[in-house]
Amino acid sequence: MICKLQYITQGKTPEEHLVNIQKSCAAGADWVQLRLKELDTKVILETAKKARKITSEFNAKLIINDHYKIAKAVNADGVHLGKNDECPLIVRQFLGTSFIIGGTANTVEDCEILLDKKVDYIGLGPYQFTKTKKKLSPVLGVLGYQNILEKLQTKVPIIAIGGIELKDVSEIINTGIYGVAVSGTITNNVANVANFQEILN
Repeated sequence: MICKLQYITQGKTPEEHLVNIQKSCAAGADWVQLRLKELDTKVILETAKKARKITSEFNAKLIINDHYKIAKAVNADGVHLGKNDECPLIVRQFLGTSFIIGGTANTVEDCEILLDKKVDYIGLGPYQFTKTKKKLSPVLGVLGYQNILEKLQTKVPIIAIGGIELKDVSEIINTGIYGVAVSGTITNNVANVANFQEILN
């Protein structure tokens, strides 16, 4: 089951990420993607172990960004692969069928490649400008989502991502998008978990 609200972790340190996971899960988040960039693999592994402990207590899904071997090592629920990460088919062979595999896309072509490689969901964005990502792909907006979804005609859940705030959700969902991935809007105010879920459900 792919959740309609996906929280992508933020923090200046691994400890801050863990605090934010604890807070978001306590506020009702049921899907957490641990996104640690530019850190030693050992640090990511240790943080992922602690994140798994927190998410398990709240019965929330834990997805690891990029590091599929760490996802298996900590028995996470899945992995999210960026455009430059390992091929989903190779990751599927490594992880088996019980793990969720998601991928990042910006265009129809990106989505088609991921669909051919049998991902479980696609993170499509960015919706609008976001400071979370250093190398930002072209912004899609509502029209971009509409165009891509019309061409794809897929049942695979497509998740909007990139600078999404509460005021944007209704318009995004009306395009046929399955759900949203959110970072800053939840990190800055965990009460927004319930607000997002109310609109999405």
